Amino acid sequence: MPLYRIFRMKEGPRQQFRWAPHLSGATSVKPKDYEEAEPLEAPNVYAAWTALRQTQAPLRVGDLLACDPGELRVVKYVGFEEARWVLPEAKTGLEAQPA
Repeated sequence: MPLYRIFRMKEGPRQQFRWAPHLSGATSVKPKDYEEAEPLEAPNVYAAWTALRQTQAPLRVGDLLACDPGELRVVKYVGFEEARWVLPEAKTGLEAQPA
């Protein structure tokens, strides 16, 4: 059974996420907007959602489920959709140097 890592969206970004228009394609998410929670074993994302629904910490819109092979799913009003981490570009320090 797959082990799902749970990432809870922080409240500030959650309010922006809730009111953003629905777009097709993968949702870009920033690691700084999330806090990792306890992992959960479940046969699929919907089983994980069902298992957490009756707890003190159900999945909410904007939360993420990550599976071991790199699959990342975001909770939306319509169900789960594909998501991708957006990582900031590494600065080399050469950008500020004159040509």
